[in-house]
Amino acid sequence: MSQLAMLGGPRAIPSTPANVEWPVVTSADEEAVLRVLRRGALASGSPDEPEVPALESEWAQHVGVRHCAGVSSGTAALQLALAALDVGPGDEVVVPAVSMNATAHAVRAVGGTPVFADIDPVTFTIDPASVAAVLSLRTAAVMPVHLHGLPADMAGLRALTEPVGIPLVEDAAQAHGATYEGVRTGALGTVGCFSLHPSKNLPSCAEGGLVTTDDPKVHERIAGLRQFGERPRQAVRTYVAYTEGGNHKLSPIAAAFTRSQLARFDEYAKVRQTLVTDFLHRLRDLPGLVRPTCPEDRDHAWHILRFRLDPTAWDHADLPTWAVRRVLHKALRAEGVPMSSYQVLPLPAQPAFRGKQDCFPVATAVLQDSLCLQRRHLNPGSGPALVQYADAITKVWEHLPELVTREAA
Repeated sequence: MSQLAMLGGPRAIPSTPANVEWPVVTSADEEAVLRVLRRGALASGSPDEPEVPALESEWAQHVGVRHCAGVSSGTAALQLALAALDVGPGDEVVVPAVSMNATAHAVRAVGGTPVFADIDPVTFTIDPASVAAVLSLRTAAVMPVHLHGLPADMAGLRALTEPVGIPLVEDAAQAHGATYEGVRTGALGTVGCFSLHPSKNLPSCAEGGLVTTDDPKVHERIAGLRQFGERPRQAVRTYVAYTEGGNHKLSPIAAAFTRSQLARFDEYAKVRQTLVTDFLHRLRDLPGLVRPTCPEDRDHAWHILRFRLDPTAWDHADLPTWAVRRVLHKALRAEGVPMSSYQVLPLPAQPAFRGKQDCFPVATAVLQDSLCLQRRHLNPGSGPALVQYADAITKVWEHLPELVTREAA
């Protein structure tokens, strides 16, 4: 058993593994961008610009909905979806206590108030029981986040919202292509919102977003809101604002790049499913390492892999989980495993929102006792790297008694 790198031993992974870069940029992707530059229609406001409407049509078909609108970012997608549903001042929107802060910022952007619900300790998605406890006459929408690529418990949420007519706005920014009971994300609620950031499973070469819905009125409102309240794609643009609106359009270059990526999306997702399954299987016997799972009624997009740590498995239940995480984080990084804390505070504990976390025990516990692997497993060629990561994690676990003893001292 070799000595830990953090104590002077050799690194388990001496250099950055090959094929972990993301996104994978091919000559087809480059040609798609050049196609836009050569055509010269560089803004989506042009009536004859083809890339954005083509991506909208292709993504709507992929998701299984009638309408899709390309917008400037995933955050804009959330904001415009809420605005199209007439969420505004005095309204409350229920959001999970763990998400990227854009989820709550979008609510604030339309004048609404984010109301937080706790998460499930296994799926990390919003807990319907916690949602039920905060619903009120002021609730204008519930915004489940399909965190890390795993769809939320949509049946549980529908049971709460459908009888009282509360719309479900999916934050699917990390869950492109995931399914719940055979239905893709983006078709599970009233509106679905996606991000096209370069880090996402369906990447772009810039910021972008997509909004999906089966409701033609909601789609029409979003299309107007993204372009100054005008009627979109008229034969001749009149610059007449018919409603309130802003500038939230998707770049044709970003759309063309994403269309090229979409051609390989299903193939990459299938390979990723196999690679992640094999990787997690290699870690199955490590005590106290709680691997991410996927319920049988869902398919996981595996955007992020979050591992929880259980000190009780090491006979150190008295040791704070954050302390265990800290020493393991150091040891893993020293060996070359790019684990990260990712999100260090629940949304309601962040100063921009409420600054309190004592009412969200599951969210707090998950963020204190977990570590994440991001992006390095998205590349379809990352199989050998994942083997190296698994070997390095196993090495650290072989030294677990020594590490825990050092931290407890």
